[in-house]
Amino acid sequence: MPSISAGWMRSRPLRFLAIASIGLMLGVGGCSQLAEKERELTFRVVQGNASWYGGLPDGVVELDIPLHSAGQHINAWWWPSESEHAPAVLYFHGSRWNLTGQLTRIRQLHEFGFSVLAIDYRGFGKSAGGVPSEQSVYEDARAAWDRFTELVPDADRRFIYGHSLGGAVAVDLAAALDRTPTHVGGEARGLIVESSFTTLVDVAKAVSYSWLPLQWILSQKFDTLGKITEVKMPVLFVHGADDRFVPARFSQALYEATRAPKKLLLVEGATHNNSMRVGSDEYRAALRALFRLPDESAPMARAPRVRKGS
Repeated sequence: MPSISAGWMRSRPLRFLAIASIGLMLGVGGCSQLAEKERELTFRVVQGNASWYGGLPDGVVELDIPLHSAGQHINAWWWPSESEHAPAVLYFHGSRWNLTGQLTRIRQLHEFGFSVLAIDYRGFGKSAGGVPSEQSVYEDARAAWDRFTELVPDADRRFIYGHSLGGAVAVDLAAALDRTPTHVGGEARGLIVESSFTTLVDVAKAVSYSWLPLQWILSQKFDTLGKITEVKMPVLFVHGADDRFVPARFSQALYEATRAPKKLLLVEGATHNNSMRVGSDEYRAALRALFRLPDESAPMARAPRVRKGS
């Protein structure tokens, strides 16, 4: 399958971010124009369907999720499992491709036994809005969460998943939920972060110019490292050992900073987009081990929750 988030991670757009930052430091050009260009290069939105998209599978329902902003909505896909006791994932994708470019990974999660609610942020796919921002994707995630809880009322069956930049969105949401839980035991059973990074600054430096003080310049921070310490639900980190766009050391750093029950799975031979396929058996085993998921034939409700320190 073609690379799903690789376009955002290629060195050219991030090097342009660095050059734009130099211009901002020197007072060259309008600040608002540079900020918008930064957002364009961060999200790298490609309009239209992905070239490899062949249509929605049977069983997938398209939804429009309203936003607090008047007259706006985000587009979503809901793919329920055949089992009423199945765990469910709220899926956040990375940059560049909309939902039509995510179907392979969404299908794999469904085959793992999950129901899946996947969203397009504002500016992606059929979702309303212009160029996304860090703040707008966080807002979209919260709107998606509200709909997710309606579809999956049982908190013990809820999981949050994020790939690449979507991992930063997933961690932000999980940290916010764990700060003020309304359910005994937490709002969700667990968090899955795949092929993600510590901060946008860190990954920009990794593929461009490490000497630039980008932390003082870039407006899009995506400080996942600072938020992961607030997450209390169990966290599974997955990363392809051969990822050339986001080095696996970023997941290692997130894993080390996490205080909740955790597991790190490095998939040998996998790159930025294919850990779930290359390491399918390892992935399934890690999900079962950390979250104490039962075999596919057993009801989800019978499985005990993993607790901090266990």
